[in-house]
Amino acid sequence: MQSQNKFNHSTKIVGVIGHPIKHSFSPLMHNIAFELAGLNYIYLPFDVPPTNLKDALKGMTALGIKGFNVTLPLKEKIFPLLKDVSEEASIIGAVNTIVNEDGILRGYNTDFYGIVESLNPFKEELNGATVSIIGSGGASRAVIYSLIRIFKVGQINIINRTEQTAESMKEYFSAKMFFNEIKAFPLVPPDLITTFRDSKLIVNTTSMGMFPEVDDSATTNKESFMKGQIVFDVIYNPVKTKLLKLAESEGATIITGLKMFVEQGSKSYELWTGEIMEKEKVHKALESYLVC
Repeated sequence: MQSQNKFNHSTKIVGVIGHPIKHSFSPLMHNIAFELAGLNYIYLPFDVPPTNLKDALKGMTALGIKGFNVTLPLKEKIFPLLKDVSEEASIIGAVNTIVNEDGILRGYNTDFYGIVESLNPFKEELNGATVSIIGSGGASRAVIYSLIRIFKVGQINIINRTEQTAESMKEYFSAKMFFNEIKAFPLVPPDLITTFRDSKLIVNTTSMGMFPEVDDSATTNKESFMKGQIVFDVIYNPVKTKLLKLAESEGATIITGLKMFVEQGSKSYELWTGEIMEKEKVHKALESYLVC
């Protein structure tokens, strides 16, 4: 097994760019995975403000960085700076993984894979169903794409603090994927209780409830949830957010963000290394570090 203290001229560097970056557990996840596999890689965090993004990409290319993840607030901002992006990233309009192939930066969206793997056990239930998505950022875009492309849902409700942003996303996907069953709502609790209860699936793609703001939630009303629903939160720290605890207390099936985090990370890992991540071992290792 390759010790993480024994790096040499052959060590390949990957990492994550974002601003701020200190909240990310991606370095921990990937360095655990590299250690388990004995790969001579190291994963580093790079704090890159949006104003420095273009120069950072030039630097990554010049230094021969093998690849990197992209997190908030750069997932959408990086998109127009890339000449080559995957099909799903192109439609989603957001990139979270870059592979440096001989100086050419290729963009991918592995959030898509993480979402699909997380929701696959419920594929039949979601076919034709009404779903509600909280938020309208890069993660929300990946969720919407997945629900239309893979799960064939019947209706999507986009719920956002700024209704105009939700309306813009509605128009984008209606035009891009020819899916017209999308509605936009402002996030004004408790007005959305009926909307939530009418949804087979509720997905939180915002940072509400993320550590240290663990008491925050898109809704605090138990009437928003019921038995037979599926509630999915992309936040992985804490593993069980206030939203998930509330939903679970009302009999809903919950999906934690840690599942998605490891699944999307494993796809990035595969793109960079050509190897398959030991997902179960990585998942168990991460649980011990996260707030439950």
